[in-house]
Amino acid sequence: MNDRPIIGLVPLWDEEKESYWMLPGYMKAVELACGIPLMLPLTGDGDAIEQLLSGLDGIILTGGQDVAPELYHEEPMEGMIVGCAERDSMEWKLLEAALEKKMPVFGICRGIQVMNVFFGGTLYQDIPTQLPSAVVHRPSGEYGHPSHENEVLQGTPLRDLLNADRIPVNSHHHQGIKELGKGLTAMARSDDGLVEAIVHTDYPFVWAVQWHPELSYVSDENSVKLISAFVNASSDYKRGKNW
Repeated sequence: MNDRPIIGLVPLWDEEKESYWMLPGYMKAVELACGIPLMLPLTGDGDAIEQLLSGLDGIILTGGQDVAPELYHEEPMEGMIVGCAERDSMEWKLLEAALEKKMPVFGICRGIQVMNVFFGGTLYQDIPTQLPSAVVHRPSGEYGHPSHENEVLQGTPLRDLLNADRIPVNSHHHQGIKELGKGLTAMARSDDGLVEAIVHTDYPFVWAVQWHPELSYVSDENSVKLISAFVNASSDYKRGKNW
């Protein structure tokens, strides 16, 4: 099994404890799909990122703090933003370098937001304030369970993968895509119109979702399919890199 792809995961950051950490679901879901997960250091050093990528076959941009509004040329809404400048810096450089290599990238929650901003899009800084609706994007209870449904858009790779018109999703976020970034295509929307899955078809595999398949994969077949599609693309990248 030495041909399994190695998947780099951006670390989560605990401000209070000043520590890196990782939800086990990210790693267990990758392992279930026959990948090898590896938590990365939190670094903005471009040379270090290049060296890290040389040993990886795919990247997951994980969930976490809010993306800085300055990156999409907006002033922060007072009291709404909890950011992490170190992650903003690292993920920007990591995404740029991975795309140059055409390495598979999968974004989850914050990851879809980072990806959208990277390609020139903007975000709702606070959905309840800026896009109020009956859709529950940030439930108060446990968020491993579905909180709303999404329409899976026809003619998209996600529709081909899941073969479903609508799917339940376990969202937990207060920011989301407002204006779609250049080159990105929406693959799913919630009933209030929020884009909840994207793809960039200029690359072999650059997908992102607003929900949390790393928490729902234990009971949700669609989540398993998503993670498996990414790991399979990373396997293809690994084979091509080694030829």
